[in-house]
Order: sequence, then C-alpha cells, then structure tokens
Amino acid sequence: MSIELANITKSFGQVQALKGVSAVFHEERIYGLLGRNGAGKSTLLNILTGRIFPDSGTVTVDNERGTENDSAQSKIFLMSETTLHPDFMRVNKAFHWAGMFYPGFDESYAKGLAQEFGLSLKAKISGLSTGYRSIFKLILALSVNVPYVLLDEPVLGLDANHRELFYRRLLEKYTEKPFTVVLSTHLIEEVANLIEDVIIIKEGKVLRQESREELLSGGYTVSGGSAAVETYIQGKNVLGIDALGGLRTAYVLGVPEKDSQSAMDLEFGPMDLQKLFIQLTNS
Repeated sequence: MSIELANITKSFGQVQALKGVSAVFHEERIYGLLGRNGAGKSTLLNILTGRIFPDSGTVTVDNERGTENDSAQSKIFLMSETTLHPDFMRVNKAFHWAGMFYPGFDESYAKGLAQEFGLSLKAKISGLSTGYRSIFKLILALSVNVPYVLLDEPVLGLDANHRELFYRRLLEKYTEKPFTVVLSTHLIEEVANLIEDVIIIKEGKVLRQESREELLSGGYTVSGGSAAVETYIQGKNVLGIDALGGLRTAYVLGVPEKDSQSAMDLEFGPMDLQKLFIQLTNS
C-alpha cells in the first residue's frame, strides 16, 4: 500500500511550482521531504490532500484515485502552517469534532498529550501563540490514527524541550503501531536520525528519492590542508567545498581512496545529511 504521484505539474500564474513530479510514499515508513523555500514541498502536500488540484498528473492512494475521493482522503491527515478551525473554537471542542471526522481519533490520548505539552483544553485556538498552535496541530496529527500523516514544518515556534517531546512521542507512536509519516522540515539535523527515506525537491523537481542509508553511503567527506585536499579531489565528483582559513572540507560522491598517495595527511568521514542536502541543492 502506498501513496503514488505520477508526473504532477502545478503552476500559479507564471510560476511553475511542480514540474513533472513523481514519487512514492510506501506504508509504514518515515520520510523526510526536504527542499529549500519555494521548492514546492507545501504545494505537493496540498495536492496529496486535495486542498489544491494539479494541472496534470495523478495521485493514487492505496490503488484508489486520490483526488475528489473521500475514501482515499480519509486515510490522510495533513498538518500544515494554516489553521482551519473557526476563531471561536476551543481546544476541547476541536478534539470532539476531530472524532467526528476521523473515527480512529483517540480523544483520551489527545487530552493526555495536551497535559504533557501544557496546552489548556479551554484555550481558544485563535488566541494560541505560534508555538502552541503548532502543538495543538501536532496533537491532532498524533491522535487521528490514519495510515498517512503529513507534517509540514511541524515544530514551527516550538522551544527545544517541546521539540524533543514531540520527536519522542512520534517515535513511540510509530513503534507501537507503524504508519507512514512525511516530515517536511528545514531542521534537517534534528530529524536526520528519525527519518528512514529521503525525498529532495529542488525547483519543483525531485532531485533524489532513496533511503537515508543509500543516500549517505553514496559519498564521503575529506578534510585537511587546502593544497592536499585540492590535489586529492582532482578528477573526482565533488559536490562542494567548505573553507575555513587554510583548511578545506570537500563533499565527494563515490568511494574514498584512503590508500592513495594523495590521501596522506587527510581525514575521511561519512556524509552528513544536512551538509549533503546543502551541497546538492547548491550544485
């Protein structure tokens, strides 16, 4: 079972947000959907949930048509930056109505999370701070119990303690009863050890889709003096170079040649997901 996108295009006026995007989100996996601002991540998630429609291409959810299909859409929950609840609604009422729309919604669990995060059940949603509005939406996402949960910048406005609590509860939930999670975030370093698969979008196109292990094992870093690094990387597939004074760190695709003459006095290390993302989207 999976969500599949095939050749999705979407334009807003003269701006083409998505350009023939094809991707697959398999069941019971945690995905990192990564891209710079304006890369098309939010547009993609909104198309998946039928909030906007593609100009062309198809969305399939568990072999059903994904667009204009209540059966397919009932399997997906999207937490986005937009809060769609009425201004007058309070947290406890929102929990009640969530159960009406999502039969699997666990209201008791949601109230327990609210207590953990310090979210008042009587608070008006419109009066919540940015951080607590994110917490409210995260609690909904963790409590709906649907096969596919999409999280668009989920920790916006959260302090370090609340971010850590969210990651813990997400992993606990996933371990107890696996489901598909799509995390779209700029905090790559924080989620690097959480995600299992990576989809990188650049300028409306899918640049990479593979497991985190496959992506990171495809390259390495080499560090040392400027001259030594420059000599070593000659003829190699170099994504980019960081410089600090007389030191250089190069990000190289392929297998390190540690025994070569040019490797003397150099240090080799694994790829870092955030650094690799920066280099890939720079190049």
